[in-house]
Amino acid sequence: MVRVKLDGLSKYFGEVKAVDNLNLSIKDGEFVAFLGPSGCGKTTTLLMIAGIYRPTKGRIYFDDMDITNIAPKDRNVGMVFQSYALYPHMKVYDNIAFPLKLKKLPKNEIDRKVKQVAKLMQIDHLLDRYPRQLSGGQQQRVALARALVKDAYVLLMDEPLSNLDAKLRILMRAELKKLQKELEVTTIYVTHDQVEAMSMADRIAVMNEGRLQQYSTPDELYDKPANIFVAGFIGSPPMNLIDATFREDSGGYLVDAGSFKLRLEPGMGEVVKNNLTGQEIIFGARPENMEIVEAAEDNTIEGTVYVLEPLGRDLIVNVKVNDYMIKALTKPGVNLNPGDKVWLKVDLDKIHIFDKKTGKAVI
Repeated sequence: MVRVKLDGLSKYFGEVKAVDNLNLSIKDGEFVAFLGPSGCGKTTTLLMIAGIYRPTKGRIYFDDMDITNIAPKDRNVGMVFQSYALYPHMKVYDNIAFPLKLKKLPKNEIDRKVKQVAKLMQIDHLLDRYPRQLSGGQQQRVALARALVKDAYVLLMDEPLSNLDAKLRILMRAELKKLQKELEVTTIYVTHDQVEAMSMADRIAVMNEGRLQQYSTPDELYDKPANIFVAGFIGSPPMNLIDATFREDSGGYLVDAGSFKLRLEPGMGEVVKNNLTGQEIIFGARPENMEIVEAAEDNTIEGTVYVLEPLGRDLIVNVKVNDYMIKALTKPGVNLNPGDKVWLKVDLDKIHIFDKKTGKAVI
């Protein structure tokens, strides 16, 4: 296992900057997820670490060794693809043994390693079958076993669970996380699924349009998003983001969204004032921090129930406030119907304010 460092890593395809000046350090034995929408550069980055793509600029280090120009076969990385990429004409045993045969290891050593990793992945009873005779979950385990059998320095996974059904995905998430902790192998995991990233990774690199937006723990990404993109991308249901103006009056500091006004505590107001480039802001509040109340109070937002979304243990209430649709999260059983007038009480200790001009978080 090794530390992985990406130093100014860039990959251009003609005029398209697939990855642009990416700087990132991954600790030995850490599980890091690359998260972002399609086309954000996460898979391209993974393929550069694997050696399949050569960077346009920048360097890649394993510990203190520069491996930027080392051939893929000499990097000792294990890779699991979305499609599993198993050889259909080979039995499970031979699929797992393939990378060891390429290294020309002795037959008894290959046999020992294959059986050891097959037992670890709970597929030792499947070694004599062909891939077509396996379920999707079993094929995924074989692909993972093949990546692990060569004692790779780094395990690279490109959306390995996306072809599984929802129930099996949840099961495999837990098993992969447990296995990674037991093996302590440095792991880089590409996904567009935020639940997958948040539930599995030690740290998450959120990417958009080839650039790193934030690199933090799951809790920090959720509680302290660095910019508007991260705030809107992380969380289900997503954060409410509303155009507003920050201003002072005789009573202190206000967030003025036109259809509602919220008064800030003096200390919070001073922080916002000292970190803004202008008065235009984006006000953010997560649905669980919007309490539905029956009458107007200080710092409440008046609106009309538009639609209800029951989720079993939770209920999402969509409240129309002029041109905005604000989501509030509550428990089932509340007596609400579309068209009802309601007020949303905002937990001001948990709001977010972003500078509209720069997109960066102020608080």
